[in-house]
Amino acid sequence: MLLGQYESKIGEKHQTSLPKKFREVLGEKLIVTKGFEECLIIVSEENWKTLLEGTEGKPFTNKSTRELQRFLLGNATYVELDSKGRFVLPDYLRKFASIETEVVFAGIQRFVEVWDKKKWEEHQNTLASTIEDIAERLSGQDD
Repeated sequence: MLLGQYESKIGEKHQTSLPKKFREVLGEKLIVTKGFEECLIIVSEENWKTLLEGTEGKPFTNKSTRELQRFLLGNATYVELDSKGRFVLPDYLRKFASIETEVVFAGIQRFVEVWDKKKWEEHQNTLASTIEDIAERLSGQDD
């Protein structure tokens, strides 16, 4: 399972290094794509169907299905890690996630999110102030 958070930097050649704990779970061949809340998503090549959750079994004629698949799969790219776990983040993905020099890798069970460090901290602050409401909505309980 992927969990926890790790910080890294973006080098001159737009490379970053995936944390070793995540490499051990994901392997060397990965898919990186746009995610929600302006972050990126990394999945293993074998686990790419994770990106299709919620759309599988829905007809291609369903516009929402097509749009979500376009967003996730149409923006995806394969990356291979070098011997030190480094990979290049393509320009279009860095721009989408506003990634500059510092990143946070967050393990989210079956995939990893990549955030610009400042955006991660902002999102975590917002999340901390709303997490109780979110938990209540998910549990379906209103007191």
